[in-house]
Amino acid sequence: MNPHQLDIPTHFGSEKRYYTLNTFLQHKFGHRVMKVPLDGGFDCPNRDGKVAHGGCTFCSVSGSGDFAGDRREDLATQFQTIKNRTSGRKWKGAKYLGYFQAYTNTYAPVEELRNKFEIILKQDDVVGLSIATRPDCLPDDVIDYLAELNERTYLIVELGLQTVHDQTGELINRAHDFTCYVEGVEKLRKHNITVVSHIINGLPEETPQMMMETAQAVAQLDVQGIKIHLLHLLKKTAMVKQYEKGRLEFLDQDTYVNLVVDQLEILPPNMVIHRLTGDGPADLLIGPMWSMNKFSVLNAIQTELIKRNSWQGKFYSSERIHTT
Repeated sequence: MNPHQLDIPTHFGSEKRYYTLNTFLQHKFGHRVMKVPLDGGFDCPNRDGKVAHGGCTFCSVSGSGDFAGDRREDLATQFQTIKNRTSGRKWKGAKYLGYFQAYTNTYAPVEELRNKFEIILKQDDVVGLSIATRPDCLPDDVIDYLAELNERTYLIVELGLQTVHDQTGELINRAHDFTCYVEGVEKLRKHNITVVSHIINGLPEETPQMMMETAQAVAQLDVQGIKIHLLHLLKKTAMVKQYEKGRLEFLDQDTYVNLVVDQLEILPPNMVIHRLTGDGPADLLIGPMWSMNKFSVLNAIQTELIKRNSWQGKFYSSERIHTT
C-alpha cells in the first residue's frame, strides 16, 4: 500500500475517496436513509415576475424537479408513490428524508410552508426534511420557522448558487448575486441549520478556471454539503436559444471528470458530497448525451482519484468568507 494513502480521511469509508451522502447518513442514523423527491406546488420569484420572468435559462418546466412527485397529487400520496418506486424490497427497513425539490420551496407564507412540511414529517419512517430554495427567499419569519424545524428534526436547506460569477448569473437569468447568496448562508448558519450549496459545471461562456473559482468560494463558505451538477441542456428551456447562438459548448466527459476531481481536492474533507454529476429525462435531453450513463461518470471520477493518489480535501485551505 502506498503510504500516502494513509492520509485519506477514515470517515470516507473503505470504498470512496470522498465523503458521500450515503456514508454520512449511515454514520448519523445507523442505517440506510433515502431521499424522496417531492413537488410541493410552489412557484419561483424568478418565474412569476417578482424578481424576473422565465426562470433560470437552464431550468425545465418542472422547476428542476424532473424526478419529483406529481404536483397534481397530494403530498402524502406523492411520498408513498415515490417511496415505493425507489425503495421496494431492496431497502427494507430504510428511513426517509422528504425532499422538497421542485421550484422554490420557501417561496410562500409561513403557514403554507408549515402545512406542507408537517404533512411529510408525519409519514412513517421520515427522519427529516431537505428543502431546496433560493437565498433571496429567506425572510425572517421563514428563517424562524426553519430554526424551529431544525430543533425537532434533521433539516437540510439546499441553496442554489450555480456560479459565483455575477456576469454568468445575469446570462442565465439567476436574478440574485453572490453577495445575496453569502447573506442567505449566514442567516441559516446563525441557527445552525445545515446548508448544501448547488453549483453547475459547464454554464455558458464559463472556463474551467471560473468553475474552479466557484468551487473554491464554496469551500470557504460555512456550508456543510455540496451538489456538483453537470449542466445538461433540456428541450423547451431558454438555454436552447443560447446553445443555438453558440454561447454554450458541452463539456466532454474527460474534461468534466478532471474538473470534478480538481474541485474535490480543494473542498473541506468534512463537507458532504451530495452529488457529483447531473442527468435529465432522456426524452428531453439535448446534451451532453454521455451524462445519461451516471455510473460510468462516477466510476471515472473514482478512477481518476486513484490514478492521482488523491482524495477530497487533499489541497484544502480554510479561509472563511463573510459579508461586510
